[in-house]
Amino acid sequence: MNNKSKTLLFGIGNCGRADDGLGWAFLDKIKSYLPINYDIEYRYQLQVEDAELVKQYQRVIFIDAHETKFKKGFIYKKCSPKATDSFTSHELDPQSVLYLTDTIYNKHPKAFTLGITGDNFCLAMGLSKYAELNLSNAIDFFDEKILNLVN
Repeated sequence: MNNKSKTLLFGIGNCGRADDGLGWAFLDKIKSYLPINYDIEYRYQLQVEDAELVKQYQRVIFIDAHETKFKKGFIYKKCSPKATDSFTSHELDPQSVLYLTDTIYNKHPKAFTLGITGDNFCLAMGLSKYAELNLSNAIDFFDEKILNLVN
């Protein structure tokens, strides 16, 4: 299968910081039943080099933990390229990765962010009960609206 018809899922976070591991936990829970046209990547943080990877896909979804209390415990929204000042070694947002993909490679994958609400970001292993509930809601949404809609 050509990567042009594939979807890339970026799980962003750090499972050693409790709920900051929501992006990774999401991938852990769904990877066993993803269709063959899905690839996954775990990241502590996005990097400039990720633009080269992103260019190879038709669709990219960035999954990350958020402190914002979203109504359903998560938010799924379109993500567009945007030049920002976050080109540092420690912080690069999805919009910046898309901007680099667009600017350097002239590639324009459809992109989305899936933000999942957490409330404990201290040094600890494991998700809070609140984050687990929001993770479950986000997975249900993904299964019903993303996997069934596209595949």
